[in-house]
Amino acid sequence: MAYGSRDTEEVVLVDKVVHVNRVAKVVKGGRRFSFSAIVVVGDGKGRVGFGLGKALEVPEAIRKGTERAKKALISVDLAGTTVPHQAIGNCGSGQVLLKPAAKGTGVIAGGSVRAVVEAAGVKDLLTKVIGSNNPHNVVRATMDALRQMKLARTVAKERGISPERLRV
Repeated sequence: MAYGSRDTEEVVLVDKVVHVNRVAKVVKGGRRFSFSAIVVVGDGKGRVGFGLGKALEVPEAIRKGTERAKKALISVDLAGTTVPHQAIGNCGSGQVLLKPAAKGTGVIAGGSVRAVVEAAGVKDLLTKVIGSNNPHNVVRATMDALRQMKLARTVAKERGISPERLRV
């Protein structure tokens, strides 16, 4: 083992570009174009994050977004191939509803929500985007809904009771 190395296995992160936007700034000589990219990164096992990168070229914006996403990873409680319960995430005027689905259903979701939940490792899910369908708000609202996900045993442990007592 090398000095300073960690004893953990290598984590393979998959990144997905959700949206690339061309932005124009009007200056004296004309327009200056730059790009912003929303990137989602996940390991497919319950860890996911997103980042926004801005640069003068698309590949550089995507690289910056990926770096920021890796720094913003969160852990999500998953119940097998789906989420443990229904949740509504909010961001601005956008809301995202996530509902658990039976095994084999697949991910029923639009582009922005699909990218986030698939990067997190969810295989079966029903979703609905309510309000704004702006990709920035949808990604943030989806992350908010995923942050709310808790398994019954996690809640019981936080409350200091047995999981059976929650099912009253």
